[in-house]
Amino acid sequence: MRIRPIADEDVDAVVALWGACGLTRPWNAPYDDIALARETPQCEIFVGLDNDTIVASVLCGSDGHRGWIYYLAVNPDRQKDGLGREIMAHGEGWLRNLGVPKIELMIRPENDTVRQFYERIGYAVEDRIIMSRWVDGRKGS
Repeated sequence: MRIRPIADEDVDAVVALWGACGLTRPWNAPYDDIALARETPQCEIFVGLDNDTIVASVLCGSDGHRGWIYYLAVNPDRQKDGLGREIMAHGEGWLRNLGVPKIELMIRPENDTVRQFYERIGYAVEDRIIMSRWVDGRKGS
C-alpha cells in the first residue's frame, strides 16, 4: 500500500470508504470534516492506495497538547490484511514528528471489533468521561 496526503480528487472516494466502514453519522457531515481538516495546519488526512484505489484512510490532528486519530478506515473487503496497522503507524509517525507526547481516539461503546483492533496495536482504555456540547444547534453524539 502506498500512503500519501489526501488530494482533491480523493474526497468522494474517501467519503464512500467512510460510509462503507460505518463511520459517518447524519450530524457529522464528512465533506465538512474533510474540508476543515485540510485547512487546519496541525491536521492531515492520509489515504492508502493499492493500484491507485483508495483502500484506507486516517485523519490525524494535534490540538497542541495531544494527538488525535479520527476516521481510521479500511475497505471492508481488505480488513485483516494489515492495512489498518500500516496506515495507523503512518499517522502515528506524522503526529510524533509534530512532537505530541500522546495519541488519543474515541470509539463508540458498542464497537467491540474496533476496540479490539486498537488494543492489539497497543492502545488501552482509560478511565475518562468525555463531555460535549453542540454550539451550532446540531444534535447528535
